[in-house]
This record gives sequence, C-alpha cells and structure tokens, in this order.
Amino acid sequence: MTPDKYMIKTAIISVSDKTGIAEFAAELHRRQINIISTGGTAALLENAGIPVRRVSDLTGFPEIMDGRVKTLHPSIHGGLLGILDNDEHRAQMSIHGINSIDLAVINLYPFEKTVVSENATDEEIIENIDIGGPAMIRASAKNYRWTVIAVNVARYGDILKQLDENNGCISEDLRRNLAAEAFAHTARYDALIAKYFQEELSDFPDNLSMPFRKQQSLRYGENPHQSAALYGDYGKIYRQLHGKELSYNNILDIDAAAKCALEFAGQTAVVIVKHTNPCGVAVGYSLGDAFEKAMQTDKVSPFGGILAFTREVDAEFAESVHSMFTEVLIAPSFTDSALNLLRKKKDRRLIAIDYDALKNGQSFVFRSVAGGMLMQSDDTELLPKGGLRVVTKRAPNAEEYDAMTFAWKIAKHIKSNAIVYAHSDRTLAIGAGQTSRIDSARIARDKAEDAGLDLKGCAVASDAFFPFADGLLQTIQAGATAVIQPGGSVRDEEVIAAADEHNIAMIFTGMRHFRH
Repeated sequence: MTPDKYMIKTAIISVSDKTGIAEFAAELHRRQINIISTGGTAALLENAGIPVRRVSDLTGFPEIMDGRVKTLHPSIHGGLLGILDNDEHRAQMSIHGINSIDLAVINLYPFEKTVVSENATDEEIIENIDIGGPAMIRASAKNYRWTVIAVNVARYGDILKQLDENNGCISEDLRRNLAAEAFAHTARYDALIAKYFQEELSDFPDNLSMPFRKQQSLRYGENPHQSAALYGDYGKIYRQLHGKELSYNNILDIDAAAKCALEFAGQTAVVIVKHTNPCGVAVGYSLGDAFEKAMQTDKVSPFGGILAFTREVDAEFAESVHSMFTEVLIAPSFTDSALNLLRKKKDRRLIAIDYDALKNGQSFVFRSVAGGMLMQSDDTELLPKGGLRVVTKRAPNAEEYDAMTFAWKIAKHIKSNAIVYAHSDRTLAIGAGQTSRIDSARIARDKAEDAGLDLKGCAVASDAFFPFADGLLQTIQAGATAVIQPGGSVRDEEVIAAADEHNIAMIFTGMRHFRH
C-alpha cells in the first residue's frame, strides 16, 4: 500500500501550546484514531473525556528526571521511523512489539518565550530546551511518507479535511509540506538556542543561524518583478494604524527615517526621508515649527516622502501635513482627532513607533551578496569616546559648535559621499550618494540656491575625510564657516591649511560614518 493510501490509525500528541488541541483530539477520536500522549497533554485530554494511552504505559518505563526522559524510547521512535513497505522493518517491529505511529502532533517547550522574560533564570531557560520533542519531530519528518507530522496549530483543519476526503488517509503532497514545516520549525528552535549561548561567546560565530519568522508577505520587492517578505520582530517596534499594506521600499524608508529621528530623542524633531536619504531635518519648539523649518531644505523631494516625528501628532499639526502627499507618517502616537483627519486619505500609512524598542532593537546589520552575506554591528555611535579635536587655529564658537553637531547627526544617515550644510536647528542643504565628495558639496550648494537659502555662516559636515582641499574649498565658497569631518587623510595638513587661510573652524571627530 502506498503512503498516501495508508489510513491514519494511531496518533501521538505532545504539545506545550495547547491551543485547540482538545478539539482536534476529539475529532481524531471520533474518526477512531487511537491517541498516545504525555504528561500535561494527556491529563488535559483525559479531563476532556478523550481516551488516551500514556507513553509510559506504551514504553513500560516511567517518565524520569523531571520529565527530561519520557519519549526517548524504541517503542516511540520505532513507531515513528518504521518504513511500512519495508519487510525487514515490519518484521523487526513485530519482533519487538512496536506499533506504527501514523500521526505526530508535536510542539515544543516555550524556549523563545522564556528566554525573553526579564525574570527568567539561566536554570529556567535551560530547562525549556526541549529534547524529546525535536527528536520526535525530526524522526516523523524524516519518515513523512509513513508518519504525518504537525507542528503548526493552523494545520489541524487541513489534516481533518483530508482525513474526511481521503478515507482516513493523508496525501503525500500534504505529508511533504508538513515535513518541510517541521524541519524549519526545529531549525528555528535550535537557532534560538544557539543564539542564547553564542551571545556569551562571540558576536560573529563560525556558524550563523538566523531564527527569523516571517511576519508578512509583501506585494513585491524594490520593483514589481521582484518577490519579497518581511521577517523578524518588526511589529514590536512599529504598529500600522491606517493605510494600505506597506511595501518593501516603505519599510526601508521607515527604518531610515526612524533611525535618523532617534538621534533627536528628547527633542521635538521632524525628519523627512526620500529613498532612505534625509532631505530635511529640523528641531523646534513644536512639531509645526520643526516641520516648517525642515521643509525649507528641499521643497520638492518631500513629495511622496516619509515623515518621522519625535512627538505625538495632534489635530493642529495634522492640519499642517494633511494636504501634503506623503507615503508614511511615523510618530510615537496620534491623538484621536488627528487620526480622524489623517485617515481621510485611504492610501496614507500611519505608523506608531516605539523609539525605545527601536533603540534596543539595533544590534546587527545584514546584507546579502552573491554567494554569501555580510554582517556588521549597527552604527549606533555618534562620536568617539575620546572626544573631538579642534585642528584649526580658530575654534568654533558655541553657535557653530551646535550647528556642526547637528549636521554631523544627519551626515551619519546620508548615503556616502555625504555633505550636510546646517544651522543648529535645521538642515539647509544636503548632498547625497555622489561618487566624489566635491560633487556632493556642489549639488548641496546648488539645491540651496534653488531653494533661496543663504548658506553664509552655516556649518558643514562630511561623513568621511576630505581627500583634497578642493572639497573643503567648495563648502567655504558656499558660505560655511565651520566644518566637522573625521580626518585621517594623508593630505590632512593641506586641508587644515586651507581652512586656516579662510579663518574656518574645523573639528576632527576621528570617526567616520560611511553608508553604502
């Protein structure tokens, strides 16, 4: 008899997540399927009036070591692994009194929930590493042609439907799909455990496991011909309150805007992002004030952009942005009246952000390359612990210093090569993503001129050193009187001399912020 014509006669059920298990087991019993179970699951099913044979009765061996050993027995694993069209297997099963187990319904100790609990001890975490469960799952999945494995509560209905439609049998297609789910389930479980141990050893282990769970499928990737999905804990940081489904590009832009806004924690700030680059940033006494100043940087690019705010959006401010075409608005919260107004545009996405969760969630950055993946720590530092170094004859005054540090915060989030002209409370002009630093400086200056902005007396930030004096001279000609840059060029002395010649104050940070 072929596997997909083999009737399900016996099931083993051992679950930590007991959602729907009593109802499912009752349906199996109604279909005359014998049920074997363990510990708490067996007690729950017995209390529900469902006949159950306990594993200890089957194995003739009690559960021992506080339940650490209960299903690791030939009577269980022989029943899960026996190939039923193999005469030698069947003969050995008969000799040793092993009966086939045709359906395994297994889910695992709640390691993931335990490990994130603030009060969990190391002992509790270790005890929530399941051993018998993964062993049964892997055994069943390996032998999927003869043993159906279910690790997903959402699959109970599919199994019952096929039992009814196929005379008590399960198709090989579903068996194989369930086996794939099972191996992915144990792989993620092991990855979470490995991550727990590796965090104490190395940030960059020799073998990297990534225990990400798919949060949602996306309509497409960067372009409509590319497929995409979102994995991880995005929903713990961002919560969508309104609007159509987020796209791949929306999510990238939201991440860029929120991380830039995080630089202004404790202040009232507005960040405008387009294609992951900030195109206007300002702080103010209110969101309205900051928004008005941020918009002065570039009045064209914000069209269809992403706006991030560090304060709650109220009705008054909502009126200011409602008529503007924006893809996404991000804020810690929105008042009910603001939501009522902003929701009138059905396609606009409204996102509530937990900035503390964002800050705590920054750890590593992953990027794929052909044949592999790059991994690095996130760029969460702004300035080195050693402090800043004034390298010119003239030190910056207080106003220039504030403008320099403001510009530096923004340069960190601009695609290299990055040049940012700013006052102490706003960006004035931004040059992003050019192949030469002098081009970035020139483009930013030209955009400021087009916007009617005067750069005289501003500060400028460069994400990396000026390799020649020409880039610096370009910013001086634009009107900058103070410059902040990492330093480190073989021509630093030439660049410093050019600054001194023009009475410019310049600071070296000793830290660069490339963003490729």
